[in-house]
Amino acid sequence: MLTVLACIFVFGILVTVHEFGHFITAKLTGMKVEEFSIGFGPNIYQRQEGETLYSLRMLPLGGYNKIAGMDPEDPEDLERGFNSKPVASRMLVILAGSLMNFALPVLIFFGIFLAYGMEVPQNTPVLGQIVEGYPAAQSGLKEGDKVLSINGQPVSQWTDIRTRLADAGTKPVPFEIQRDKEKLTVTVTPVLNPETGKPFIGVVSSLKKVQLTPWQAAVSSVTATKNIIKNMYASLYHMVTGKTKAELSGPVGVAKMAGQVAHKGFDMLLQFTAMLSLNLAIINLLPLPALDGGHFLILLIEAVTGHKLGKTAMQNIQKVGVAMILAITIFATFKDLTR
Repeated sequence: MLTVLACIFVFGILVTVHEFGHFITAKLTGMKVEEFSIGFGPNIYQRQEGETLYSLRMLPLGGYNKIAGMDPEDPEDLERGFNSKPVASRMLVILAGSLMNFALPVLIFFGIFLAYGMEVPQNTPVLGQIVEGYPAAQSGLKEGDKVLSINGQPVSQWTDIRTRLADAGTKPVPFEIQRDKEKLTVTVTPVLNPETGKPFIGVVSSLKKVQLTPWQAAVSSVTATKNIIKNMYASLYHMVTGKTKAELSGPVGVAKMAGQVAHKGFDMLLQFTAMLSLNLAIINLLPLPALDGGHFLILLIEAVTGHKLGKTAMQNIQKVGVAMILAITIFATFKDLTR
């Protein structure tokens, strides 16, 4: 039940925020929005307000805005239609969904930092999280271990650990540690980080939670969002270039992760929602058919050439895009079910 509720919560927020971006900018630029829908499938609730029908549907895995004149079959000169508006207005409407998904994590992190505080790294030589599958975990190091020396050289702060590992390269290196009242020696063989090319063992420093003022929370939320975006684009680049293996999850996999995170606390579920929101924004801006990035590319070509694509071309692009998304979704769902 918790997994189901977490899934509805996460997808509901992401879809609502994304579609609201398209909706509000369409309204502000004078376009006629005939329907604003959250979810797919059978209706749970509908209400007509003015010219817009507001719908809540059974499956919270998507949503849509029915904007007059956006369908290639609609007349080009439709009053208050999408295609009758300047290209700049249409670009804004198309980008607004992803921009809202970029803005949402800033708001989420601000609330988390203000309510729960922020965990900041400590420069003490005490091990924090141990990443499974990497040398530190494989050698038996544990969270809370205090590193006394590496390869016979004393360690007094966290930066010393980085220096000693850089000197050792990928050779086996003895760690002298203190675990509770016992001193132990553990041999660890570092590996090269595929992203940085530097030796690492899969540990992070210990963290300390501090309370933040509203201003500090605001600044930290922007910084955290910026750093995550930077890392996501770097990871996407490494996947495209083949430096790292691509991991693909569909709705089933995301729902499972949402349930697992929800068991760790509401703040962790909010962080997961923020991460997923950024993923959605970045993927949706890729210049592929049927995605907002593909639609924006078409508008950009129109702005440069001064000519719109014909109805047939637009229909064919949409068909290819829908087929691609459907194929990727089926493949990702199959991978989720067979993991």
